[in-house]
Amino acid sequence: MVVAMDPSLSLRIIATVLMMVIQFAWGSFVFNVTHKFAGKDKQLSELKSHDTFRHARMLANVDLPLGGDSRADSIGLYFTKIQLGSPAKYYHVQVDTGSDILWVNCAPCSKCPVKTDLGIPLSLYDSKASSTSKKVWCDDDFCSLISQSDTCEPEKKACSYHVVYGDGSTSDGDFVKDNITLDQVTGNLRTAPLAQEVVFGCGSNQSGQLGQTDSAVDGIMGFGQANTSILSQLAAAGSVKRVFAHCLDNVNGGGIFAVGEVESPVVKTTPLVPNQVHYNVILKGIDVDGDPVDLPPSIASFGGNGGTIIDSGTTLAYLPENLYNSLLKKITTRQPVKLHMVQETFACFSFTSNTDKAFPVVNLHFEDSLKLTVHPHDYLFSLREDMYCFGWQSGGMTTQDGSDVILLGDLVLSNKLVVYDLDNEVIGWVDHNCSSSIKVKDGSGAAYSLKADNLVQSASSVINGTLVTLLSILISVFYTFTL
Repeated sequence: MVVAMDPSLSLRIIATVLMMVIQFAWGSFVFNVTHKFAGKDKQLSELKSHDTFRHARMLANVDLPLGGDSRADSIGLYFTKIQLGSPAKYYHVQVDTGSDILWVNCAPCSKCPVKTDLGIPLSLYDSKASSTSKKVWCDDDFCSLISQSDTCEPEKKACSYHVVYGDGSTSDGDFVKDNITLDQVTGNLRTAPLAQEVVFGCGSNQSGQLGQTDSAVDGIMGFGQANTSILSQLAAAGSVKRVFAHCLDNVNGGGIFAVGEVESPVVKTTPLVPNQVHYNVILKGIDVDGDPVDLPPSIASFGGNGGTIIDSGTTLAYLPENLYNSLLKKITTRQPVKLHMVQETFACFSFTSNTDKAFPVVNLHFEDSLKLTVHPHDYLFSLREDMYCFGWQSGGMTTQDGSDVILLGDLVLSNKLVVYDLDNEVIGWVDHNCSSSIKVKDGSGAAYSLKADNLVQSASSVINGTLVTLLSILISVFYTFTL
């Protein structure tokens, strides 16, 4: 699905959220994922820019230790730390459910970033320094998944890629095969490293915001549904199930990210709309503390290619203009406030009382009777003392056929365990304390506990309040692979 966007409200989709699996024995694997930017000092323009610029062997589970937070007032975005090569070396990569390959900056690279304001070291992958690195040629099966050229010369040419993101940022390079080392869960709160060969991009030239110092990381790991994603590669090798879960903690920071079957808490699910690029679901209704809000017909019926997209890489929640206006009207009817627009898109107001007690909850109802409750502390954020803003946004998103699209980001997903089961084509969630733990089940039926993590315990001490422009990957992500 290609989404056309109102130029004045360009949106980004990063489905910031991560997944990965690996193994020999339905264990569990963990990834440390960190919030890319945090800290209370910020500008509203930066909140918007995050979304504007920016998816006999048994199966294993993977645990990605999570860091940072997903608060709108901290500009929620997550990255993780992975190991590549032999000997294994750490790389910090942005996690993106809206794209489908893993790539990292590689040596030599004249236009790759050499420093970042995120308080993390940057590293260049060097294929010559890894004993397990191999080139991928254009006759490789992987290359056939992405090749759109009939000019392949297997004996002469490497399989190359050219990725163009919606904001004009690009990454160019060649694909390589090498080991990725993941943390397999071997018992309650225990992990052990396990390596498996995967194909990823070795980026030699980056442009646009991918090379900017303030937001630079070592690469991007795409966890979309295509066969080129790391998740799909591991599943195709028989090492994993295509199931992952995240719990984003916007209270204490960090959270849980795991790949594998979740045993507890129990999660109720709704079907994923088939044959979609993103994680589309069918929204059946919205109510404000029981008072129904009329949905646009294309949203309720999933007419054309419209619908609702779940994207943990987006900070806010974007609604068609008429739905946005109706929702805010019902909320402010229950709790009257004098709204004024800040930076043209944020509806803000002064308030001195407890917002959770004064404002109503918003319930979203999905197919198969799955409900998602959004509390006032989720959809409101404090701009400064005694001033609040709504996280709901008038999105201006439509598909090519003109159907409306709703984009639900961390504003509604935080403090919930969200499970993506691609094997069964369902997604689900349940309210959960994301600072606690979950249990994942392996192939033998044993269940192991995975605890919450935070790679950066105090992101504000790392960022020191610096205002940063976020890496952008728009919902309309395009790939051009050159052979």
